Amino acid sequence: MTVPGRRSSTFTRLLRHGFTDPSGAERLLDSVELMPVRDDPVLLDALGATADPDLALLGLVRLLEAQPGPTARRELLDTLIAAKPLRDRLLGVLGASAALADHLTRHPRDWEALVTYEPRDLHPGVEEFERGLAEATDPVSLRVAYRRCLLSIAARDVCGTTDLAETAAELADLATATLRAALAIARAAAPEDAALCRLAVIAMGKCGGHELNYVSDVDVIFVGEAVEGADEGKALRSATRLASHMMRICSETTVEGSIWPVDANLRPEGRNGPLVRTLSSHLAYYQRWAKTWEFQALLKARPVAGDIELGEEYVAALEPLVWKAAERENFVADVQKMRRRVVENIPAAEIDRELKLGPGGLRDVEFAVQLLQLVHGRADAALRSGTTLDALHELAAGGYVGRTDAVQLDEAYRFLRSMEHRIQLYRLRRTHLVPEDEADQRRIGRSLGLRADPVAELNREWRRHAAVVRRLHEKLFYRPLLDAVAQLAPGEARLSPEAARERLVALGYGDPAAALRHLEALASGVTRKAAIQRTLLPVLLGWFADSADPDAGLLNFRKVSDALGKTPWYLRLLRDEGAAAENLARVLSAGRLAPDLLMRAPEAVALLGDGDGGGLEPRERAHLEQEILAAVGRAENAQQAVTAARGVRRRELFRTAAADIVGSYGTETQPAEADQGALVDLVGGAVSDLTAATLAGTLRAVVREGWGDTLPTRFAVIGMGRFGGHELGYGSDADVIFVHEPREGVAEQEASEAANRVVSEMRRLLQIPSADPPLLIDADLRPEGKSGPLVRTLKSYEAYYRRWSLVWESQALLRAEPVAGDEELGRSFIELVDPLRYPAEGLGDDAVREIRRLKARMESERLPRGADPKLHTKLGPGGLSDVEWTVQLLQLQHGWAEPGLRTTRTREALAAACAAELISAEDASILDEAWVLATRVRNAVMLVRGRAGDTFPSDGRELAAVGRYLGYGDGHVGDMLDAYRRTARRARAVVEVLFYGA
Repeated sequence: MTVPGRRSSTFTRLLRHGFTDPSGAERLLDSVELMPVRDDPVLLDALGATADPDLALLGLVRLLEAQPGPTARRELLDTLIAAKPLRDRLLGVLGASAALADHLTRHPRDWEALVTYEPRDLHPGVEEFERGLAEATDPVSLRVAYRRCLLSIAARDVCGTTDLAETAAELADLATATLRAALAIARAAAPEDAALCRLAVIAMGKCGGHELNYVSDVDVIFVGEAVEGADEGKALRSATRLASHMMRICSETTVEGSIWPVDANLRPEGRNGPLVRTLSSHLAYYQRWAKTWEFQALLKARPVAGDIELGEEYVAALEPLVWKAAERENFVADVQKMRRRVVENIPAAEIDRELKLGPGGLRDVEFAVQLLQLVHGRADAALRSGTTLDALHELAAGGYVGRTDAVQLDEAYRFLRSMEHRIQLYRLRRTHLVPEDEADQRRIGRSLGLRADPVAELNREWRRHAAVVRRLHEKLFYRPLLDAVAQLAPGEARLSPEAARERLVALGYGDPAAALRHLEALASGVTRKAAIQRTLLPVLLGWFADSADPDAGLLNFRKVSDALGKTPWYLRLLRDEGAAAENLARVLSAGRLAPDLLMRAPEAVALLGDGDGGGLEPRERAHLEQEILAAVGRAENAQQAVTAARGVRRRELFRTAAADIVGSYGTETQPAEADQGALVDLVGGAVSDLTAATLAGTLRAVVREGWGDTLPTRFAVIGMGRFGGHELGYGSDADVIFVHEPREGVAEQEASEAANRVVSEMRRLLQIPSADPPLLIDADLRPEGKSGPLVRTLKSYEAYYRRWSLVWESQALLRAEPVAGDEELGRSFIELVDPLRYPAEGLGDDAVREIRRLKARMESERLPRGADPKLHTKLGPGGLSDVEWTVQLLQLQHGWAEPGLRTTRTREALAAACAAELISAEDASILDEAWVLATRVRNAVMLVRGRAGDTFPSDGRELAAVGRYLGYGDGHVGDMLDAYRRTARRARAVVEVLFYGA
């Protein structure tokens, strides 16, 4: 009979001890099996100390039910109450692992493995585990024995007897013993195979590094040799059968489940290569074919089973190659690229829960440590440990990593690995995802000692440690470079000059001595400025190294810092505004144009921030014109006014170039712009608007100085070519024609002289040598070309076009758009030329033939000598000229009937032709892609070289920088050129049909 109030009292006690289902727990406590100890406070306290008291209680009842009889049940209960070590171990395991509770239920006497509590049992090694597995003679008994050993490891882990590193080492030792036992079973099953060969099992990955998880693939490589007198081919076939059988023994599912998968895919050629190779075959592969990541993997190679002597020969033979890996071209880039690829392959829905592979995860620590080992382990053998935490300790002791950084990473790595262990231990399943269920998170939090609010504390600590890893994992590589040139506290280790040089070379710096001088100039000393630089530079060095020219990035940063070092806002901007520092690093290392623009007025760095007054969004034309006209109004004379206008132009060119570079490279928080056409439109629109505003300001300045407020003639500037099409590039001239109309009462000659003086003075002022880039005005598209007058009246244009106009002039007028001066006159000019560029009923056959003849002649005569036509972005097949002439022919033929074609913009006209079904959607897409790519290449060449060009650079570093801008990583320049040729070839095929009528 239940005493009144007792249920309520027990219910409360259970809640206080951490049970989440007190009613269910009370029913279990009332079970027959637990009646003898139901009221013993020792039991309830012990259950309350576990990760999941409900799970522990259920597991205990199941274990008691599984005992063979009352005597065995009483023995278990008596030992449980009397022996605290067993109580803590058994209940600790039952509260953390449902899978091990299942094992104990199937094998109810295995709890006795937890009874012994001698010092020699606290830290078992391979020999002790081999004894634990010694009686296993088949896959099933091996699994049972393996779980029994695992039970003792888990018990020491959850009770805190062993720390993370010791637990991981024990798991690796148990794996070693298991591989040996499995190989012994395989040998016993095929003694004739065993007699023919020597077979060594090399552990890789976490097993090789002596830092295994509870459930993980065990990575291995097999090395085989024939015994003396045996045929090598037969011996290798025997070794392969033994290796395959050993893998199946561990991996296959039986009535007792599986142990873990044995993965041999790290072997030469991966799954496509032979499972077993001779030592000489391994060596030949690594000498000739191996990729960087394969040497990185060999850092953890360790012979564990089979012929240990052969395994040691394998490690000794390959070790020299491992420590030469850092000398390979693009070494750091290859390692970092692999890390990025891992992150990119994580499903979007899982990335925020990914403990191992996500940003700030375990792999970030492991990659950073391995990278440093490969760079510095050549000269320092102390760094060659396969264990991450040991290697991190040695890196800090040698000054290769800052001590504080190492301590923080060590703590973060231990916490994240402990989380991983607890997640896997529950079901003994291979996973690295943090569970979403609150009950699972509560169990994990409690198992890690977070008892006040386990779920909230777990998430807070997890995010905190992940943020530390995210912040430090790249800085880890760069911070000691500063310590190598800075004043350190007594006793602090530092990189030697040679080690610093090695690290810079590995990062891609071509002149490490100069780089160290720049670092010393920026970061040495005790000033606040030097302290902030020491904070910034580790991250900046990483961003510089991510470019095609790290040396230029660092040198340019020093120049900007020297110029702005005394301004209070500069370093504060870089330190406090998240985007500014990375944007600056990208801009300074992407080529010559943007840094040159910045050096002429370093205060433009402020544009790179993400606060008020900054931002890289191009400004609208009206705002630009307003600013330039205001500056012109304040100037004392025309030259001063145009200097001010050119200064605005230079600043805005920098803004546009920076936006283009940042959009093309992407940042840590914002991926690269996927729509390449959007970047082309951004540059074309921004530079065209800026050029128009500059011309408007220059016109105002010239008129004001020569004539006051009113010019004797109305005057307009008509944009032509790329300018009229809103498609100017960084290095484009401004193609224009000029039109004027004498004011009432003004003689035509006076008006003409005034208009010509305006043009001459505008051209002169915009080309005066100065710190600002010149703006070249090209009027060669005017009637009669260079032979004709620079300026004509509207009537003169009308007379010329009526009598003498050629078809190419009608084609050129397709791009005509007023850009500056008298708006009404500009509109009148457009009304005049519209019938020419959109002729009624389209072009006649003769005109079409003439256009085709002109195009063919241009292709044969204007291509520069020695240029590769297939890579010439303007005149080559499938280049800009091909696409533009095709689109313009459609406009000339159909513009009279299709209003959408009456635009000066190539892409807009192409889209309109597609909408009008004058061209298929597929062909339109092919032409658009080719035009965008060719334009991007021209923009890239100007950004990289600082001067315009229509073909890819021949210099290797410049070519790599163009590739980086276009989204191709290190070592993929060939892919970029192939992609360009392929895109252009497809476009040319469309042009042959649409333009030439083939």
